Amino acid sequence: MFYAMNRFRIAIGQEEAFEAIWKGRDSSLADMPGFLSFHLLRGESVPEEGYTLFVSNSTWKDKDAFSAWTKSENFRAAHKNAGDNRAMYLGPPKFEGFSVVEGA
Repeated sequence: MFYAMNRFRIAIGQEEAFEAIWKGRDSSLADMPGFLSFHLLRGESVPEEGYTLFVSNSTWKDKDAFSAWTKSENFRAAHKNAGDNRAMYLGPPKFEGFSVVEGA
């Protein structure tokens, strides 16, 4: 199993707009072989740094399935408007990928 996560630092006051973008987009993830689940997670606000942390978390059968998603037309379509709302982001997202070592 492979977990793909992107961390987003979203400007305080832009949280609901960010969530609406994610809720309204058609990612077509469920159409991809090896896709298992997706969650958008909202963390705590960090007022002294001006952001709220969000994490997109997708779970895949394996890293190859995730890599195929990133090279697919579905991926390009899901991310085509990603640059339209840069003002709400404090920097680019930070990707982190994880393979399961042990689990129950």
